[in-house]
Amino acid sequence: MKIGVLTFHRCINYGSYWQARCLAEGLQARGHQAVILDHDSQRVNQLEWTCAFQPVLPTPVPKSDYPLYREKILQFFRTFHSLPLSPRFGLENPAQMEDYDVVVVGSDEVWNLSHPWFGGCSLFYGDGVKAQRLVSYAASFGNYDATWGLEPSWAEKLRNFDNISVRDANSQAIIKNALGFEPEMVLDPCLQFSVQPEERNLDRLKKPYVAVYGHNFSDSFAREIRQWANHRNLPLISIGYRNDWADEQWLTADPHDFAHFMAMSAAVATNFFHGCVFALRNAKPFVCETSPYRRYKLQGLMAKIGGEKHLLPEGTPTAVYQARLSEPLDPQIVQKIDQLRQTSHAFLDRALELKQLQPA
Repeated sequence: MKIGVLTFHRCINYGSYWQARCLAEGLQARGHQAVILDHDSQRVNQLEWTCAFQPVLPTPVPKSDYPLYREKILQFFRTFHSLPLSPRFGLENPAQMEDYDVVVVGSDEVWNLSHPWFGGCSLFYGDGVKAQRLVSYAASFGNYDATWGLEPSWAEKLRNFDNISVRDANSQAIIKNALGFEPEMVLDPCLQFSVQPEERNLDRLKKPYVAVYGHNFSDSFAREIRQWANHRNLPLISIGYRNDWADEQWLTADPHDFAHFMAMSAAVATNFFHGCVFALRNAKPFVCETSPYRRYKLQGLMAKIGGEKHLLPEGTPTAVYQARLSEPLDPQIVQKIDQLRQTSHAFLDRALELKQLQPA
């Protein structure tokens, strides 16, 4: 089938890049002609790039970091060219897009009405999408709280989807409250499908290190990670964002560097959703500090796989940090992820079944 993947694929964000690529390549591996729908918007681009130059706000960005973040942005631009992209069309003018047998919306926060620049973009709710069938895979409402409810106009748009799956319990609750049924919860594409980064000669990663991924960590979290790493004589390397408590800052890494960096680390300290995802997919010891913006997707993922003990709130005893960072990943978590892969594949089998579909 001819399939279009509709997601946030041009964000200057490692997780967004890899979930878009993994979903498209995962569908290709099933024998489909899958591409990422290359929507474009000058308004969105300006907001995205502005954020990428000052990504650690409210922490001030030193002037010396601007050239480094500029190089990071350019690295992403170069990498975007390697994605399997459709012909480009305007975000606000989907009539320019090609016809598809199926359009798969997701993963990422595609339905987050509170997103600072994509929020309220009806394309992700199916408006104007040229496809015989609409499916969501691991879609999320992000930090849009289920208690806020979904306005009927948005709920009606979602009724046009033939199959809906989400990636967290908050999104599941929103759909259940708005549409009257509980959608299936599936794995993020970075856990569901293989991650195949380009080859890199990364001499800087040949000695053991702790991967730090995220920003604006609490002082107590930074102190505990620093103490554990010092005791093990392991350097802390912060990727993508400045964390002055780390030993080294690697701000210019591209998405393929990132994938290798996470896979080669001795342990991971993060407050990002995909920091956890890449720690899990590489079976690394890890700890995660939750933040208000990301708590739903973090809690949803960990509840799904039985990994709640890796989410460490402020005030967690030092002994817990030491245990989580020193012990191998619980085999039961790995088994649960394997089980969820099977149920996620089963969802796609049902959602993409060929009956009643004619060629686009």
